[in-house]
Amino acid sequence: MVNFKTIGNKIAEARKKINISQAQLAQRLFKSSQAVGKWERGESMPDIITFNHLAQILGVDLNYFSDGIEPVSTEIAPNEFTEIQTDDLSPAKDKNNRSWDMSHGNWMDADFSGLKNLHDKFNSSNMQRCKFVGSNLSGLLLKSNNVNTCDFSGSDFSRSHIQNSNLSNNLFKDCSMKETEFSQSYINGCDFTGADFTGVLIKSGGFEKNTIANAIWKCTSFIDSHIADIVFTGTLKECSFENCSFTKLTFKNAMIINSFFKNKSLKRIQFIDCQADRITYEFLKNGKANLTGITILPGADEK
Repeated sequence: MVNFKTIGNKIAEARKKINISQAQLAQRLFKSSQAVGKWERGESMPDIITFNHLAQILGVDLNYFSDGIEPVSTEIAPNEFTEIQTDDLSPAKDKNNRSWDMSHGNWMDADFSGLKNLHDKFNSSNMQRCKFVGSNLSGLLLKSNNVNTCDFSGSDFSRSHIQNSNLSNNLFKDCSMKETEFSQSYINGCDFTGADFTGVLIKSGGFEKNTIANAIWKCTSFIDSHIADIVFTGTLKECSFENCSFTKLTFKNAMIINSFFKNKSLKRIQFIDCQADRITYEFLKNGKANLTGITILPGADEK
């Protein structure tokens, strides 16, 4: 049986070791200070999504919290995991145009490459080392999922809504993320090389240590999010960064056009060999950004 008090003590101990307050931990988890206080007093326990994020912030393994007892999701009972043969999910065998329900599952090392007709049925699941290469995942509503070390290369996520999920160390190479909304989700250590972020909204979440080489940034919005250890290159057009916090955020060899920055301070952003149009330059100047690495792009306002 899981001992809430023991887990609470472990959370408090690990938090104090990295010298952050309950309020600071709550902010990084996108939770309230009261929630963190209840965990540490043993009055309640985080769900599996929060446990994963918590372990990464505190620099510990999941097993640290419960002496080898795996934490149980508040939304998924241990006896509710769904078991389906992966062969039965092959698109070639989908003769009846069925839509697959992958919710409330514990999926390990499964190959769902080329999957179609998933629609909105992908909630409260734990996925580790699965393959979804070349899959059509557009228009999904994904809620409360933990997705770790999976390969989605070449897949279509356009117009999806990803809520309250943990996405860590996944491959999203050459994926279409067009008009996808990420809310209250933590995206860490993922590879988005060549991905299309046109019209994407990342709100009230974390975007940290991700690879974004050759990604497309157009009309992309970051709102109330923590952005850390990220290097933007190439062209950013009509993007916005509003009420975000920054740690080791760099723009390098980037062209920033008609983009909006509204933050109390932009001092933590580094610009290296960048160009910006006049309006973007003025937004950055108003936020007290260090402008030494930016030159004004003549005529960019008219583009």
